[in-house]
Amino acid sequence: MSDSSGQKNPRLIVVVAFDRGEDGELFPAFGPADQQSEDRAIRTARVLAAKHAGVIAWSREADPTLGEYGPPNTLFVSGDVPDME
Repeated sequence: MSDSSGQKNPRLIVVVAFDRGEDGELFPAFGPADQQSEDRAIRTARVLAAKHAGVIAWSREADPTLGEYGPPNTLFVSGDVPDME
């Protein structure tokens, strides 16, 4: 369906970095942190990739007031990250 008002849906843009615990399990070490743009998310993820076991940046259309979220779009991934649900 086309939006006749020309308004873009809001985007949720997030970066999360992961480390491994003593048991080998991944855990969030940074984030999830909202980002202002996809470019900024990618830049942030690249910096974090050098310091953590894994990092992922992703975005998706979101309307939190209605609880509606589009499918995630991976922008950047490096190292070990858990499967996105």
